[in-house]
Amino acid sequence: VVQLVESGGGSVQAGGSLRVSCAASGTNINMFGISAYYLAWFRQAPGKEREGVAAIARDDTITYAESVKGRISISRDNFKNTLILQIDGLQPEDTAMYYCAADPAKPTPPLLPTYRFWGQGTQVTVSS
Repeated sequence: VVQLVESGGGSVQAGGSLRVSCAASGTNINMFGISAYYLAWFRQAPGKEREGVAAIARDDTITYAESVKGRISISRDNFKNTLILQIDGLQPEDTAMYYCAADPAKPTPPLLPTYRFWGQGTQVTVSS
């Protein structure tokens, strides 16, 4: 079992930046670390479907959604077993609950919400 806990959300003004983190834990994480998992960030706004925004594979291949490409950066800290999402140039349409996800098997394509393990989410609210 893998536990994922997001943090770092909050309220920001349009044009601002935010860094959200996802701490992974659990027996398998302790044994193998997050480098053994395919990881991703998703977001879901009220009334909308969950949208994949960034994914990082076990071989460090990164995939970004076209809607956010150029404004976001995904990375992981293997020593801290933490997944990070940096979002710059925030706009009101970025307002959503942001979730991290993990899967030991390769999700194909990487930005579909088919991951096995999910966090509870952290809210990001952008005001104009």
